Amino acid sequence: MTYRIDFSSQAEAEADAAFVNFARFTTPERAQAWYQGLIAAISSLQEMPRRCSLARENAFFTLEIRQLLYGSGKTTYRILFTILDDRPAPTVRILHIRNALQRAIGEPQDEE
Repeated sequence: MTYRIDFSSQAEAEADAAFVNFARFTTPERAQAWYQGLIAAISSLQEMPRRCSLARENAFFTLEIRQLLYGSGKTTYRILFTILDDRPAPTVRILHIRNALQRAIGEPQDEE
Protein backbone atom coordinates (compact mmCIF):
# COMPACT_ATOMS: atom_id res chain seq x y z
CA MET A 1 0.00 0.00 0.00
CA THR A 2 1.26 3.49 -0.84
CA TYR A 3 0.59 6.32 1.61
CA ARG A 4 0.08 9.96 0.77
CA ILE A 5 2.39 12.37 2.67
CA ASP A 6 0.74 15.39 4.28
CA PHE A 7 2.72 18.07 6.16
CA SER A 8 1.34 20.15 9.01
CA SER A 9 2.20 23.83 8.73
CA GLN A 10 4.20 23.40 11.95
CA ALA A 11 6.32 20.63 10.41
CA GLU A 12 6.97 22.73 7.30
CA ALA A 13 8.14 25.64 9.48
CA GLU A 14 10.33 23.34 11.58
CA ALA A 15 11.95 21.84 8.45
CA ASP A 16 12.71 25.33 7.15
CA ALA A 17 14.11 26.42 10.53
CA ALA A 18 16.30 23.30 10.72
CA PHE A 19 17.67 24.05 7.25
CA VAL A 20 18.45 27.69 8.18
CA ASN A 21 20.12 26.57 11.40
CA PHE A 22 22.15 23.87 9.63
CA ALA A 23 23.20 26.37 6.92
CA ARG A 24 24.68 28.67 9.59
CA PHE A 25 27.34 26.07 10.41
CA THR A 26 28.18 24.57 7.02
CA THR A 27 28.45 25.32 3.33
CA PRO A 28 25.35 26.08 1.26
CA GLU A 29 25.95 22.88 -0.72
CA ARG A 30 26.03 20.71 2.41
CA ALA A 31 22.94 22.42 3.79
CA GLN A 32 21.08 21.84 0.52
CA ALA A 33 22.16 18.18 0.44
CA TRP A 34 21.01 17.76 4.06
CA TYR A 35 17.61 19.26 3.26
CA GLN A 36 17.19 17.10 0.15
CA GLY A 37 18.06 14.06 2.26
CA LEU A 38 15.42 15.10 4.81
CA ILE A 39 12.78 15.29 2.09
CA ALA A 40 13.89 11.90 0.70
CA ALA A 41 13.65 10.36 4.19
CA ILE A 42 10.14 11.72 4.60
CA SER A 43 9.18 10.47 1.13
CA SER A 44 10.31 6.98 2.16
CA LEU A 45 7.32 6.93 4.52
CA GLN A 46 5.07 6.37 1.51
CA GLU A 47 6.00 2.71 1.85
CA MET A 48 5.70 0.80 5.14
CA PRO A 49 5.54 3.74 7.60
CA ARG A 50 4.86 1.31 10.46
CA ARG A 51 8.48 0.15 10.19
CA CYS A 52 9.33 3.20 12.31
CA SER A 53 9.33 3.00 16.09
CA LEU A 54 6.86 4.66 18.39
CA ALA A 55 8.04 8.11 19.45
CA ARG A 56 8.50 9.23 23.06
CA GLU A 57 5.48 11.48 22.46
CA ASN A 58 3.27 8.45 21.96
CA ALA A 59 2.86 8.19 25.74
CA PHE A 60 1.33 11.68 25.92
CA PHE A 61 -1.23 11.64 23.08
CA THR A 62 -4.23 9.54 22.05
CA LEU A 63 -3.09 9.19 18.42
CA GLU A 64 -0.26 6.79 17.72
CA ILE A 65 2.88 8.92 17.19
CA ARG A 66 5.81 7.35 15.36
CA GLN A 67 9.24 8.70 14.50
CA LEU A 68 11.75 8.43 11.71
CA LEU A 69 15.31 9.45 12.59
CA TYR A 70 17.29 11.44 10.06
CA GLY A 71 20.89 12.64 10.30
CA SER A 72 23.64 11.84 12.75
CA GLY A 73 25.16 13.27 15.89
CA LYS A 74 23.96 16.77 16.76
CA THR A 75 22.18 16.99 13.42
CA THR A 76 19.88 14.04 14.10
CA TYR A 77 16.25 15.02 13.69
CA ARG A 78 13.13 13.15 14.67
CA ILE A 79 10.38 13.24 12.06
CA LEU A 80 7.19 12.79 14.10
CA PHE A 81 4.16 11.48 12.28
CA THR A 82 0.88 9.67 12.60
CA ILE A 83 -0.74 7.24 10.18
CA LEU A 84 -4.30 7.95 9.08
CA ASP A 85 -5.86 4.91 7.43
CA ASP A 86 -9.45 6.20 7.66
CA ARG A 87 -9.10 8.97 5.05
CA PRO A 88 -10.12 8.52 1.42
CA ALA A 89 -6.45 7.75 0.76
CA PRO A 90 -4.14 6.30 3.42
CA THR A 91 -2.08 9.21 4.71
CA VAL A 92 1.08 9.79 6.73
CA ARG A 93 0.64 13.13 8.49
CA ILE A 94 3.98 14.77 9.36
CA LEU A 95 3.37 16.53 12.67
CA HIS A 96 6.79 17.85 13.71
CA ILE A 97 10.45 17.82 12.74
CA ARG A 98 12.52 18.20 15.89
CA ASN A 99 16.18 17.93 16.81
CA ALA A 100 16.76 14.69 18.72
CA LEU A 101 18.19 16.71 21.62
CA GLN A 102 14.91 18.57 22.19
CA ARG A 103 12.53 17.52 24.96
CA ALA A 104 9.60 15.36 23.85
CA ILE A 105 6.39 17.25 23.14
CA GLY A 106 4.00 16.78 26.07
CA GLU A 107 6.75 15.56 28.38
CA PRO A 108 6.47 17.19 31.81
CA GLN A 109 9.36 19.44 32.75
CA ASP A 110 11.53 18.26 35.63
CA GLU A 111 10.83 20.00 38.91
CA GLU A 112 14.00 21.37 40.46
